Amino acid sequence: MIEEPYRWVEAIATRRDYIEMQLATGSPVVAVGYAEGILLFTVGQQKLFEIYDRIALGAIGHPGDIERLRMAAIELASTEGFTRSAADVSLRRLAYYSLSPVMKNAFEQIYGAPFLARLLFVEIGATPADDLFLEVEYDGAIHLRSTNEGNRPFAVLAATKKSAERMIEFLRKQFRSGKNLAETLDLALDSWLIGQLKADDAVPGDDEIRRQRSERLGNGTISAAVLERNANMAVRYRAVEANELAPLIAK
Repeated sequence: MIEEPYRWVEAIATRRDYIEMQLATGSPVVAVGYAEGILLFTVGQQKLFEIYDRIALGAIGHPGDIERLRMAAIELASTEGFTRSAADVSLRRLAYYSLSPVMKNAFEQIYGAPFLARLLFVEIGATPADDLFLEVEYDGAIHLRSTNEGNRPFAVLAATKKSAERMIEFLRKQFRSGKNLAETLDLALDSWLIGQLKADDAVPGDDEIRRQRSERLGNGTISAAVLERNANMAVRYRAVEANELAPLIAK
């Protein structure tokens, strides 16, 4: 009996190692605020989604698990909006009281399958100070970045903790408020490139980053979407058009 808690802890540690290994090849996701809204950016298979009115999602992980969590988030937000009102749908409530407990429970039930996914939600507010960036880990842990608490308006998902730290450090140095969408796309791509570095690679300078763009992009397709702040629009989410992305490759 005494050994049982230790077996559980060992099983959880093994499970964590397994999930990290499964996520190790994921393409980073970058979320950055700009003058008119919030940009979500990645390269590769589709993993940027609209959830509800002012809320969008980016993810790393197994496509099946991402889809299950996406559909759960949409259903929860839609139910909340229908039974109360669209204004009552809150990213905090969605994450803290619904998605996080589900992911935590799946992770800790060692005889069941965990979710192989990391999630990054963004919620656009009436002003940049009201924007939210919220990360949910596969074990249910939540990291909230609220710009009205002094945090800069960006967040990332990466395959490893080291990659995420590098990306955040790069964004801290390079971010400037007031950028337009074209400039923010440029910054997001550079940050994505930093997230693709190997653990022992030195962080390159600006000129080297731009030189490596075509090499590191390979055959991957850029995927980008924005939440626009214009309150007169019924739909805040839109995919960034190909003509808006074309200048990134040309540089």
